[in-house]
Amino acid sequence: MGMSSINTNISAMTALQSLQQTSKDLLTTQNRISTGLKVASASDNAAYWSIATTMKSDNDALSTVQDALGLGKGTVDVAYNAINQSISLVGQIKDKLVAAAAPGVDRSKIQSEISQLQDQLKGIADTASFSGENWVSVDSSVTGYSSTKTIVSSFSRTSSGTVSVGTISVDTSASVLFDASTASGAGGILDSQRDSTGAIVSTGGTSVMNIDISSLTDSSADQGTLNGYIAAADSAFQEMTKAATNLGSAQQRIDLQTDFVSSLMDTISTGISQLVDADMNEESTKLQALQVKQQLGVQALSIANQSSQNILSLFR
Repeated sequence: MGMSSINTNISAMTALQSLQQTSKDLLTTQNRISTGLKVASASDNAAYWSIATTMKSDNDALSTVQDALGLGKGTVDVAYNAINQSISLVGQIKDKLVAAAAPGVDRSKIQSEISQLQDQLKGIADTASFSGENWVSVDSSVTGYSSTKTIVSSFSRTSSGTVSVGTISVDTSASVLFDASTASGAGGILDSQRDSTGAIVSTGGTSVMNIDISSLTDSSADQGTLNGYIAAADSAFQEMTKAATNLGSAQQRIDLQTDFVSSLMDTISTGISQLVDADMNEESTKLQALQVKQQLGVQALSIANQSSQNILSLFR
């Protein structure tokens, strides 16, 4: 039998320590339930907290990458649509030039239609701008101009902690419809001079935008000129078709990368959850057990405190 002392109530001290530990565990469980986190700060688990914090930061960076991909996709889409619309208009110009090859037609009236189409081509190119970027109507003489456009596409971290940003490069040199530069060799698909075969030349040719058949006659020379215009329009048509194909490929790659980044963000979020999120089923069960344990601890402490009162009965 243990010694009974009025100076030191060992039973009460033991019961109090047990109750204090239970209250501490109960507070921890309540915090996990209220926050949904088992690791809310570095003091809970320094290693997991550090890993999760870094992963959360990387996920935020990937969210920015996702925005950049969306911005790049919008710019490519606008350029593609501009070229696609221009393909249709140049096709119409070619059709009208072919119609003008028939003898006896009123070429001045056909030219009025061609002029409207030419103006529309210029209008489409000049307004094909997204977030200040216009890839089809440019001025290559501007300082810093580059036909290679870059789109932020990824953010990664190596095992050593080194971070890097990946990009998708889009070569727009073959997609330029108009170039305001007066430098030699400069020019877009529609404003470059072309010879009678449709090939781009430095001098002596006629651009698609400068085609004018209003004064042409049925003479063999004028018919040759008209055939050259048809060849020029067809060459421009083929070049724009190729440009649209290249932009379509860029659209597809951006879409694929966007899907990958989205999937990667979900995977990282799942990883973070495994590290720091609380299992609510487990915590709710633990809460009920601790509440019962706390009640029993209070009763045990009450019984232990009454032991000193029992000593008085020995002296009566």
